[in-house]
Amino acid sequence: MIAEIENLPDVSFIDDKTLDDVQEEMLADYQEKYEEITGKSLVLRRADPESLKLYAASVQIYHMMLHIDVSGKMDLLKYAYGGFLDNLGALRGVKRKEAAPATVKVRFTLSAAQPFVVTIPEGTRVSDGDVLYFETDETREIAIGETYVDAPCTCQTDGEEGNGLIAGQIATLVDPIAYVDSAVNTETSAGGADIESDEDFTDRIYLAPSGYSVAGPRDAYKYHTKSFTDAAIGDVEVTSPEPCEVEVRFLLSDGTMPSETLCKKVLGHLNDDNIRPLTDRLSVLAPTGQGFNIRFTYYINKSDTDKAVSIQSAVAAALQEYISWQTHTIGRDINPSVLTKMVVAAGAKRVVIESPVFETVSPGHVARVQEQSVTYGGVEDD
Repeated sequence: MIAEIENLPDVSFIDDKTLDDVQEEMLADYQEKYEEITGKSLVLRRADPESLKLYAASVQIYHMMLHIDVSGKMDLLKYAYGGFLDNLGALRGVKRKEAAPATVKVRFTLSAAQPFVVTIPEGTRVSDGDVLYFETDETREIAIGETYVDAPCTCQTDGEEGNGLIAGQIATLVDPIAYVDSAVNTETSAGGADIESDEDFTDRIYLAPSGYSVAGPRDAYKYHTKSFTDAAIGDVEVTSPEPCEVEVRFLLSDGTMPSETLCKKVLGHLNDDNIRPLTDRLSVLAPTGQGFNIRFTYYINKSDTDKAVSIQSAVAAALQEYISWQTHTIGRDINPSVLTKMVVAAGAKRVVIESPVFETVSPGHVARVQEQSVTYGGVEDD
Protein backbone atom coordinates (compact mmCIF):
# COMPACT_ATOMS: atom_id res chain seq x y z
CA MET A 1 0.00 0.00 0.00
CA ILE A 2 1.20 3.52 -0.77
CA ALA A 3 3.05 5.00 2.22
CA GLU A 4 0.90 8.14 2.22
CA ILE A 5 -2.16 5.99 2.93
CA GLU A 6 -0.46 3.82 5.57
CA ASN A 7 0.80 6.91 7.39
CA LEU A 8 -2.63 8.52 7.67
CA PRO A 9 -3.70 8.80 11.33
CA ASP A 10 -5.88 6.04 12.70
CA VAL A 11 -9.45 6.95 13.58
CA SER A 12 -12.09 5.42 15.80
CA PHE A 13 -15.80 6.12 15.62
CA ILE A 14 -16.27 4.74 19.15
CA ASP A 15 -13.38 6.62 20.79
CA ASP A 16 -11.30 3.41 21.00
CA LYS A 17 -13.59 2.00 23.68
CA THR A 18 -13.07 -1.60 24.78
CA LEU A 19 -15.56 -4.13 26.15
CA ASP A 20 -14.21 -3.47 29.65
CA ASP A 21 -14.87 0.24 29.19
CA VAL A 22 -18.50 -0.44 28.22
CA GLN A 23 -19.05 -2.78 31.14
CA GLU A 24 -17.58 -0.33 33.63
CA GLU A 25 -19.75 2.49 32.27
CA MET A 26 -22.90 0.38 32.41
CA LEU A 27 -22.21 -0.66 36.01
CA ALA A 28 -21.50 2.94 37.03
CA ASP A 29 -24.66 4.21 35.29
CA TYR A 30 -26.79 1.50 36.92
CA GLN A 31 -25.46 2.22 40.41
CA GLU A 32 -25.84 5.98 39.94
CA LYS A 33 -29.44 5.64 38.72
CA TYR A 34 -30.31 3.22 41.51
CA GLU A 35 -29.12 5.71 44.13
CA GLU A 36 -30.98 8.56 42.37
CA ILE A 37 -34.29 6.67 42.47
CA THR A 38 -34.05 4.90 45.84
CA GLY A 39 -31.79 7.21 47.76
CA LYS A 40 -29.67 4.21 48.69
CA SER A 41 -26.14 3.56 47.54
CA LEU A 42 -25.42 0.30 45.75
CA VAL A 43 -22.16 -1.46 44.92
CA LEU A 44 -22.59 -4.32 42.44
CA ARG A 45 -20.21 -7.24 42.69
CA ARG A 46 -19.29 -9.23 39.63
CA ALA A 47 -21.35 -12.27 40.63
CA ASP A 48 -24.52 -10.30 41.49
CA PRO A 49 -27.48 -11.15 39.23
CA GLU A 50 -27.80 -7.53 38.13
CA SER A 51 -24.10 -7.48 37.17
CA LEU A 52 -24.45 -10.66 35.12
CA LYS A 53 -27.40 -9.17 33.24
CA LEU A 54 -25.45 -6.00 32.56
CA TYR A 55 -22.43 -7.97 31.38
CA ALA A 56 -24.58 -10.02 29.01
CA ALA A 57 -26.17 -6.86 27.62
CA SER A 58 -22.76 -5.15 27.31
CA VAL A 59 -21.47 -7.83 24.93
CA GLN A 60 -24.36 -7.21 22.53
CA ILE A 61 -23.97 -3.45 22.86
CA TYR A 62 -20.24 -3.65 22.22
CA HIS A 63 -20.81 -5.79 19.11
CA MET A 64 -23.13 -3.08 17.84
CA MET A 65 -20.48 -0.44 18.58
CA LEU A 66 -17.89 -2.42 16.65
CA HIS A 67 -20.29 -2.63 13.73
CA ILE A 68 -20.75 1.15 13.86
CA ASP A 69 -16.97 1.63 13.94
CA VAL A 70 -16.40 -0.64 10.93
CA SER A 71 -19.27 0.94 9.02
CA GLY A 72 -17.82 4.39 9.55
CA LYS A 73 -14.36 3.29 8.47
CA MET A 74 -15.70 1.85 5.23
CA ASP A 75 -16.05 5.44 4.01
CA LEU A 76 -12.29 5.92 4.43
CA LEU A 77 -9.75 4.70 1.88
CA LYS A 78 -7.30 3.48 4.52
CA TYR A 79 -9.75 0.92 5.92
CA ALA A 80 -12.24 0.07 3.15
CA TYR A 81 -12.25 -3.42 1.64
CA GLY A 82 -14.29 -5.57 -0.71
CA GLY A 83 -17.53 -4.07 -1.95
CA PHE A 84 -17.08 -0.99 0.23
CA LEU A 85 -13.82 -0.24 -1.59
CA ASP A 86 -15.52 -0.75 -4.96
CA ASN A 87 -18.06 1.89 -4.01
CA LEU A 88 -15.32 4.31 -2.96
CA GLY A 89 -13.61 3.72 -6.29
CA ALA A 90 -16.84 4.50 -8.14
CA LEU A 91 -16.80 8.01 -6.65
CA ARG A 92 -13.58 8.63 -8.58
CA GLY A 93 -14.56 6.67 -11.67
CA VAL A 94 -12.18 3.81 -10.86
CA LYS A 95 -13.25 0.18 -11.28
CA ARG A 96 -11.54 -2.90 -9.91
CA LYS A 97 -9.59 -4.73 -12.63
CA GLU A 98 -10.90 -8.14 -13.55
CA ALA A 99 -8.69 -11.23 -13.79
CA ALA A 100 -6.38 -11.18 -16.81
CA PRO A 101 -4.65 -13.97 -18.75
CA ALA A 102 -0.91 -14.46 -19.09
CA THR A 103 0.80 -13.76 -22.41
CA VAL A 104 3.90 -15.20 -24.04
CA LYS A 105 5.79 -15.20 -27.33
CA VAL A 106 5.78 -18.52 -29.20
CA ARG A 107 8.07 -19.41 -32.09
CA PHE A 108 6.55 -21.55 -34.86
CA THR A 109 9.28 -23.35 -36.77
CA LEU A 110 9.03 -25.22 -40.10
CA SER A 111 10.67 -28.56 -40.77
CA ALA A 112 12.36 -26.84 -43.73
CA ALA A 113 12.08 -23.60 -45.68
CA GLN A 114 9.19 -23.69 -48.17
CA PRO A 115 8.75 -22.08 -51.62
CA PHE A 116 5.47 -20.57 -50.44
CA VAL A 117 4.08 -18.68 -47.47
CA VAL A 118 2.98 -20.77 -44.48
CA THR A 119 0.16 -19.18 -42.48
CA ILE A 120 -0.19 -19.51 -38.71
CA PRO A 121 -3.91 -18.72 -38.20
CA GLU A 122 -5.21 -16.60 -35.35
CA GLY A 123 -6.42 -18.84 -32.55
CA THR A 124 -3.84 -21.58 -33.13
CA ARG A 125 -3.43 -23.36 -29.82
CA VAL A 126 -0.28 -24.47 -28.05
CA SER A 127 -0.05 -26.09 -24.63
CA ASP A 128 2.30 -26.86 -21.79
CA GLY A 129 1.24 -30.48 -22.14
CA ASP A 130 -0.79 -30.29 -18.96
CA VAL A 131 -3.85 -28.08 -18.45
CA LEU A 132 -2.90 -24.68 -19.85
CA TYR A 133 -3.62 -23.64 -23.42
CA PHE A 134 -2.36 -20.54 -25.23
CA GLU A 135 -3.81 -19.14 -28.46
CA THR A 136 -2.17 -16.91 -31.05
CA ASP A 137 -3.55 -13.37 -30.87
CA GLU A 138 -3.29 -12.70 -34.58
CA THR A 139 -2.51 -14.37 -37.87
CA ARG A 140 1.19 -14.60 -38.67
CA GLU A 141 2.98 -15.76 -41.82
CA ILE A 142 6.29 -17.50 -42.38
CA ALA A 143 7.69 -15.88 -45.50
CA ILE A 144 9.11 -17.77 -48.48
CA GLY A 145 12.58 -19.02 -47.63
CA GLU A 146 12.16 -18.36 -43.90
CA THR A 147 11.89 -21.13 -41.33
CA TYR A 148 10.11 -19.52 -38.37
CA VAL A 149 7.93 -16.71 -37.11
CA ASP A 150 7.21 -15.45 -33.57
CA ALA A 151 3.62 -14.89 -32.53
CA PRO A 152 2.13 -13.36 -29.36
CA CYS A 153 -0.12 -15.81 -27.54
CA THR A 154 -2.62 -15.44 -24.72
CA CYS A 155 -3.49 -18.02 -22.08
CA GLN A 156 -7.06 -19.27 -22.21
CA THR A 157 -7.21 -19.43 -18.41
CA ASP A 158 -7.42 -16.11 -16.58
CA GLY A 159 -5.27 -15.48 -13.54
CA GLU A 160 -1.75 -15.99 -12.28
CA GLU A 161 -1.89 -19.71 -13.06
CA GLY A 162 -0.55 -19.04 -16.56
CA ASN A 163 2.54 -17.19 -15.30
CA GLY A 164 6.01 -18.57 -14.87
CA LEU A 165 6.20 -21.09 -17.72
CA ILE A 166 9.85 -20.75 -18.72
CA ALA A 167 11.15 -20.80 -22.28
CA GLY A 168 10.62 -24.23 -23.84
CA GLN A 169 7.93 -25.32 -21.40
CA ILE A 170 5.04 -24.55 -23.77
CA ALA A 171 5.90 -26.94 -26.58
CA THR A 172 2.81 -28.91 -27.58
CA LEU A 173 1.13 -27.81 -30.82
CA VAL A 174 -2.53 -28.60 -30.23
CA ASP A 175 -3.74 -27.54 -33.70
CA PRO A 176 -1.36 -29.10 -36.25
CA ILE A 177 -0.32 -26.98 -39.22
CA ALA A 178 1.23 -28.47 -42.34
CA TYR A 179 5.01 -28.08 -42.52
CA VAL A 180 5.20 -26.72 -38.94
CA ASP A 181 7.63 -28.90 -37.02
CA SER A 182 7.47 -27.21 -33.60
CA ALA A 183 5.92 -24.44 -31.56
CA VAL A 184 7.86 -23.36 -28.47
CA ASN A 185 7.69 -20.33 -26.19
CA THR A 186 10.85 -18.21 -26.30
CA GLU A 187 10.24 -16.30 -23.07
CA THR A 188 8.65 -16.85 -19.68
CA SER A 189 4.90 -16.37 -19.64
CA ALA A 190 3.80 -13.41 -17.55
CA GLY A 191 1.08 -10.83 -17.07
CA GLY A 192 -1.61 -13.16 -15.77
CA ALA A 193 -3.45 -11.66 -12.84
CA ASP A 194 -6.20 -12.64 -10.47
CA ILE A 195 -8.93 -10.11 -9.81
CA GLU A 196 -7.30 -6.95 -8.45
CA SER A 197 -6.50 -7.12 -4.75
CA ASP A 198 -7.85 -4.59 -2.27
CA GLU A 199 -4.32 -3.25 -1.67
CA ASP A 200 -3.59 -2.61 -5.36
CA PHE A 201 -7.08 -1.18 -5.92
CA THR A 202 -6.62 1.17 -2.95
CA ASP A 203 -3.40 2.49 -4.47
CA ARG A 204 -5.10 3.20 -7.80
CA ILE A 205 -8.00 5.00 -6.14
CA TYR A 206 -5.51 7.18 -4.25
CA LEU A 207 -3.67 8.00 -7.48
CA ALA A 208 -6.86 8.55 -9.49
CA PRO A 209 -6.89 12.39 -9.26
CA SER A 210 -3.50 12.38 -11.02
CA GLY A 211 -5.12 10.62 -13.95
CA TYR A 212 -7.89 13.14 -14.58
CA SER A 213 -5.64 14.75 -17.20
CA VAL A 214 -3.05 13.33 -19.56
CA ALA A 215 0.14 11.92 -18.08
CA GLY A 216 2.99 14.22 -17.30
CA PRO A 217 3.47 14.33 -13.53
CA ARG A 218 5.11 11.26 -12.03
CA ASP A 219 1.92 10.15 -10.24
CA ALA A 220 -0.08 10.48 -13.46
CA TYR A 221 2.22 8.05 -15.25
CA LYS A 222 2.01 5.72 -12.23
CA TYR A 223 -1.78 5.87 -12.28
CA HIS A 224 -2.08 5.17 -16.00
CA THR A 225 0.47 2.34 -15.77
CA LYS A 226 -1.40 0.70 -12.89
CA SER A 227 -4.65 1.12 -14.86
CA PHE A 228 -3.37 -1.25 -17.57
CA THR A 229 -6.00 -3.99 -17.58
CA ASP A 230 -4.10 -6.93 -19.12
CA ALA A 231 -1.85 -7.52 -16.10
CA ALA A 232 -1.65 -6.87 -12.38
CA ILE A 233 0.90 -4.07 -12.11
CA GLY A 234 2.74 -3.72 -8.81
CA ASP A 235 5.40 -1.13 -8.12
CA VAL A 236 6.00 1.57 -10.75
CA GLU A 237 8.99 3.89 -11.04
CA VAL A 238 8.90 6.94 -13.34
CA THR A 239 12.06 8.88 -14.17
CA SER A 240 13.12 11.50 -16.71
CA PRO A 241 16.80 11.03 -17.61
CA GLU A 242 16.65 13.88 -20.16
CA PRO A 243 14.18 16.67 -20.89
CA CYS A 244 11.08 15.33 -22.66
CA GLU A 245 12.24 11.73 -22.07
CA VAL A 246 10.23 9.54 -19.72
CA GLU A 247 11.22 6.05 -18.57
CA VAL A 248 8.62 3.86 -16.87
CA ARG A 249 9.78 0.73 -15.08
CA PHE A 250 7.42 -1.62 -13.31
CA LEU A 251 7.04 -4.94 -11.56
CA LEU A 252 4.05 -7.23 -11.54
CA SER A 253 2.05 -7.40 -8.32
CA ASP A 254 3.72 -10.69 -7.35
CA GLY A 255 7.14 -9.05 -7.67
CA THR A 256 8.15 -10.74 -10.93
CA MET A 257 9.84 -8.91 -13.78
CA PRO A 258 7.69 -8.01 -16.79
CA SER A 259 8.52 -9.67 -20.10
CA GLU A 260 9.51 -7.73 -23.20
CA THR A 261 6.11 -8.52 -24.69
CA LEU A 262 4.29 -7.10 -21.68
CA CYS A 263 6.46 -3.96 -21.68
CA LYS A 264 5.49 -3.36 -25.29
CA LYS A 265 1.82 -3.72 -24.41
CA VAL A 266 2.11 -1.24 -21.55
CA LEU A 267 3.98 1.13 -23.88
CA GLY A 268 1.11 0.90 -26.34
CA HIS A 269 -1.34 1.65 -23.52
CA LEU A 270 0.63 4.72 -22.35
CA ASN A 271 1.20 5.99 -25.89
CA ASP A 272 -2.51 6.64 -26.31
CA ASP A 273 -3.13 10.22 -27.44
CA ASN A 274 -5.35 10.75 -24.38
CA ILE A 275 -2.57 9.75 -21.98
CA ARG A 276 0.90 10.70 -23.22
CA PRO A 277 1.75 14.37 -23.72
CA LEU A 278 2.77 15.07 -27.31
CA THR A 279 6.27 16.19 -26.30
CA ASP A 280 7.16 13.12 -24.21
CA ARG A 281 9.35 10.41 -25.70
CA LEU A 282 8.36 7.38 -23.68
CA SER A 283 10.13 4.12 -22.86
CA VAL A 284 8.70 1.24 -20.84
CA LEU A 285 11.31 -1.09 -19.39
CA ALA A 286 11.76 -3.83 -16.84
CA PRO A 287 13.94 -2.90 -13.85
CA THR A 288 17.48 -4.21 -13.69
CA GLY A 289 17.92 -6.98 -11.15
CA GLN A 290 20.50 -6.55 -8.38
CA GLY A 291 21.28 -9.95 -6.91
CA PHE A 292 21.87 -10.80 -3.27
CA ASN A 293 22.07 -13.94 -1.16
CA ILE A 294 20.39 -14.81 2.12
CA ARG A 295 22.40 -16.82 4.65
CA PHE A 296 21.71 -16.68 8.37
CA THR A 297 21.58 -18.76 11.52
CA TYR A 298 19.03 -18.17 14.25
CA TYR A 299 18.64 -19.36 17.84
CA ILE A 300 15.71 -19.49 20.23
CA ASN A 301 15.44 -19.11 23.99
CA LYS A 302 15.66 -22.24 26.12
CA SER A 303 12.39 -21.23 27.76
CA ASP A 304 10.75 -21.49 24.32
CA THR A 305 11.86 -25.09 23.72
CA ASP A 306 8.27 -26.34 23.72
CA LYS A 307 7.47 -23.86 20.96
CA ALA A 308 10.52 -24.66 18.83
CA VAL A 309 8.56 -26.21 15.95
CA SER A 310 6.06 -23.37 15.73
CA ILE A 311 8.86 -20.79 15.94
CA GLN A 312 10.70 -22.47 13.08
CA SER A 313 7.53 -22.28 10.98
CA ALA A 314 7.09 -18.63 11.94
CA VAL A 315 10.70 -17.87 10.96
CA ALA A 316 10.15 -19.50 7.56
CA ALA A 317 7.08 -17.31 7.07
CA ALA A 318 9.04 -14.24 8.19
CA LEU A 319 11.70 -15.01 5.61
CA GLN A 320 9.10 -15.04 2.83
CA GLU A 321 7.64 -11.80 4.17
CA TYR A 322 11.11 -10.23 4.07
CA ILE A 323 11.73 -11.42 0.51
CA SER A 324 8.43 -9.88 -0.58
CA TRP A 325 9.23 -6.63 1.22
CA GLN A 326 12.73 -6.49 -0.24
CA THR A 327 12.01 -7.48 -3.85
CA HIS A 328 8.59 -5.95 -4.62
CA THR A 329 9.74 -2.30 -4.62
CA ILE A 330 12.03 -0.76 -7.23
CA GLY A 331 15.02 1.08 -5.76
CA ARG A 332 14.60 -0.31 -2.22
CA ASP A 333 17.99 -0.72 -0.53
CA ILE A 334 18.98 -4.23 0.54
CA ASN A 335 18.55 -3.98 4.30
CA PRO A 336 19.46 -6.93 6.59
CA SER A 337 18.19 -5.02 9.64
CA VAL A 338 14.64 -5.55 8.45
CA LEU A 339 15.33 -9.29 8.13
CA THR A 340 16.64 -9.38 11.70
CA LYS A 341 13.59 -7.51 12.97
CA MET A 342 11.17 -9.90 11.26
CA VAL A 343 12.95 -13.08 12.39
CA VAL A 344 13.16 -11.89 16.01
CA ALA A 345 9.49 -10.92 15.88
CA ALA A 346 8.74 -14.48 14.74
CA GLY A 347 10.19 -15.79 18.02
CA ALA A 348 13.94 -16.10 17.53
CA LYS A 349 16.23 -15.04 20.37
CA ARG A 350 18.95 -13.75 18.05
CA VAL A 351 20.01 -13.91 14.41
CA VAL A 352 23.50 -14.15 12.92
CA ILE A 353 23.33 -12.88 9.35
CA GLU A 354 26.18 -13.66 6.97
CA SER A 355 24.40 -12.10 4.03
CA PRO A 356 23.00 -9.87 2.86
CA VAL A 357 24.99 -6.88 4.04
CA PHE A 358 23.50 -3.45 3.59
CA GLU A 359 23.68 -2.37 -0.04
CA THR A 360 22.17 0.60 -1.80
CA VAL A 361 19.94 -0.10 -4.78
CA SER A 362 20.02 2.50 -7.51
CA PRO A 363 16.91 3.87 -9.23
CA GLY A 364 15.78 1.54 -11.97
CA HIS A 365 17.14 -1.50 -10.13
CA VAL A 366 15.39 -4.00 -7.89
CA ALA A 367 16.77 -6.55 -5.45
CA ARG A 368 16.58 -10.19 -6.58
CA VAL A 369 17.25 -13.20 -4.34
CA GLN A 370 19.81 -15.64 -5.76
CA GLU A 371 20.61 -18.18 -3.03
CA GLN A 372 19.01 -18.93 0.32
CA SER A 373 20.44 -20.81 3.27
CA VAL A 374 18.75 -20.72 6.67
CA THR A 375 20.13 -22.67 9.63
CA TYR A 376 18.36 -23.33 12.91
CA GLY A 377 21.11 -23.14 15.54
CA GLY A 378 19.11 -24.62 18.41
CA VAL A 379 18.26 -23.30 21.86
CA GLU A 380 20.33 -21.05 24.13
CA ASP A 381 19.98 -19.91 27.71
CA ASP A 382 17.70 -16.91 28.01
